[in-house]
Amino acid sequence: MARISGAPRNQGGLLRRLFVGIVYSMTRRRLGRVIMPIQVTAHHPRVFWGYLQMERSQMGSKLVAEKLKGLAQLRVATLVGCPF
Repeated sequence: MARISGAPRNQGGLLRRLFVGIVYSMTRRRLGRVIMPIQVTAHHPRVFWGYLQMERSQMGSKLVAEKLKGLAQLRVATLVGCPF
């Protein structure tokens, strides 16, 4: 469980609310729910933007097969004890 709660959709200015809403809905569509790392990083806009760019570039990379990416992510998650 995270030490801080996730960022609500309706907090901040218009651009931030719109951006967070779009990311939350895309995450919900892709994974079925909004996961805690997305909610926690949404508190800080620059960190959130960097996190999303990192995820986007990793998913868009075609140098490694999708199955191998999934196996690597699972292995790293088990090594560091990540519940996600």
